Amino acid sequence: MPAVTATSVEVSTGETIHYRRRTGGEVPVVLLHGDNSSSKHWDVVFERMDEQFDLAAMDMRGFGDSSYEEPVDSLADLAADVPAFADAVGFDAFHLWGWSLGAGVAMQVAADVDRVGRLVLMAPPSTQGLPVYEKDANLEPTDTVLETRAELAEDPVSVAPVLHALEEQDPELIKDIWEQAIYVHGPPEAERFDAYAAESLKQRNLLDVDYALVQFNISDEHNGVSPGTGEVDDIDAKTLVIRGEDDLVVTREMSERVVSDIADARFVELADCGHAPTIDAPDELLGAVEPFLDVPA
Repeated sequence: MPAVTATSVEVSTGETIHYRRRTGGEVPVVLLHGDNSSSKHWDVVFERMDEQFDLAAMDMRGFGDSSYEEPVDSLADLAADVPAFADAVGFDAFHLWGWSLGAGVAMQVAADVDRVGRLVLMAPPSTQGLPVYEKDANLEPTDTVLETRAELAEDPVSVAPVLHALEEQDPELIKDIWEQAIYVHGPPEAERFDAYAAESLKQRNLLDVDYALVQFNISDEHNGVSPGTGEVDDIDAKTLVIRGEDDLVVTREMSERVVSDIADARFVELADCGHAPTIDAPDELLGAVEPFLDVPA
């Protein structure tokens, strides 16, 4: 396996971006992690993906060992760091692979700049965002979307427990949350899981990011919280949308909305897989992604 290095670089947006890089290949790919994670969560891809790919996984602003100089209000704020990062590591055109939150950011990047060769959206939010719903007395979701940071902070299911784990720096609570919501087919091996939990606890922007996901809407329609920007029409990269059939975070309808809204997109659903295809179905995942990205960026 090619060597993987970890280092940091200052980018033109004013942030210092920490990243992991596997060089030696000729096909550049930028990898964007999900919420409550970091570039470390791409390690299985670094270990298994064909050596022809030059992989650069960044810790997005406010995650991992990257800086958080300018707080974010939108996914567009996170997206602005991506072409700046590509410049800093010497990528002109590049393929872009985002997971969950990172897939939302990747959509925004592909709409903003004409440098994305192909786009992989793994467990993406909808083009109309990822709502968090108010809960009833039985902790079941109602039809009311939580719209403010203050409302989100009180959500007893998907936000408040993570906030508490971050405040207490509690790795066991983080692992419990991930086992309930993400690793529905079982967690990674203990050493890997411990490393992931340690990275998750570095997050400094949870409420900002959850707010940005609720507000995100690049579709042509109002999503009930914010008007659509129509920027999805600016995405001209060939796109692969991937979802695990047992994903508890992103619904099939959300993925189908992405496929229908992006002009040149196709959909792959992975069997016996939840929100973390790199852990649940790595062989099937790379079997879909590698041939799709096996073209010049």
